[in-house]
Amino acid sequence: MEQIEIKGLEVSVNQKKVLNGVDLLVQRGKIHVLMGPNGSGKSTLANVLMGNPKYTVNAGSIKFDGEDLLKLKVNERAKKGIFLAFQEPVEISGVNTMNFLVTAHTNLKGKDPELRKEIIKKMNELNLPDSFLKRSLNEGFSGGEKKRFELLQVMLLKPKIAILDEIDSGMDIDSVRMLGEITKKLSEDTGFLMITHNDHILDHVKPDMVSVMKDGKIIKSGDYQLIEQIRREGYRQLI
Repeated sequence: MEQIEIKGLEVSVNQKKVLNGVDLLVQRGKIHVLMGPNGSGKSTLANVLMGNPKYTVNAGSIKFDGEDLLKLKVNERAKKGIFLAFQEPVEISGVNTMNFLVTAHTNLKGKDPELRKEIIKKMNELNLPDSFLKRSLNEGFSGGEKKRFELLQVMLLKPKIAILDEIDSGMDIDSVRMLGEITKKLSEDTGFLMITHNDHILDHVKPDMVSVMKDGKIIKSGDYQLIEQIRREGYRQLI
C-alpha cells in the first residue's frame, strides 16, 4: 500500500524549532484526521510534506512508498502523486483559471481531449459557476469558493495522497457537507491527511485514524473514539 511514513521529524523556521519529533503514517485509501490547538504545528507539517523551502528539516525522515521524499523538489513530489490544498489560496492575477487547470493536469497526468468537459462537470458538482474559468486564478472568488476550487483540483488530479490544510474553514454548512461527501468518495483511491479545527466536517467523514498535535509533536492517536473524547473533554484532558 502506498503511504507517507514520517519518523522523528524535527523542523525549524528562522532557527526556531517548530516540529519536535513527529511520527505519522498516511496511507492511500484511508482518511487520517490531524487535530490540535492553534500553533501546534499542523500547517507546518503540511508545508514540509510538500517541500516548502521556508522550513529546514533538522532530523528525521519522510518516505513515500519507500522513497526519500526529502530529496525531491516540489514539482517532483506532485508528480509522485502528492497534493496540498491550501488553507489560504492566493489570487494570481493574469493566470487564467481554465489554463491553470489544463496545464496542471497535462503536466501531472498527460493530455486528455475530454478534460475541459470534465472540468465543467466537476465544477457543477461543486456549485462553482462556469464563468470562473474565464477569470484569473482565485480572483473574485469568495473564501468558500476558493476552498471548493482547491477540492476541484483534488477531483481532477486524483492524487495518491491529498493534504487538506483546513479547507473546511470559512465554508458554510452546505459546503462542509459537500466536502465530506466528496472526500469519502475520493478516499476509495486517494489517501487524505485532513487538518482541521472544525469538528463539523467530522459529522460527514468518519476517519480511519485520528491524531492530535501539540507543541510540534503527536501526543495522541486513535480511531474515531478519540474525536468523541475531544468533543466531550476538549484538548486539555489529553494535554
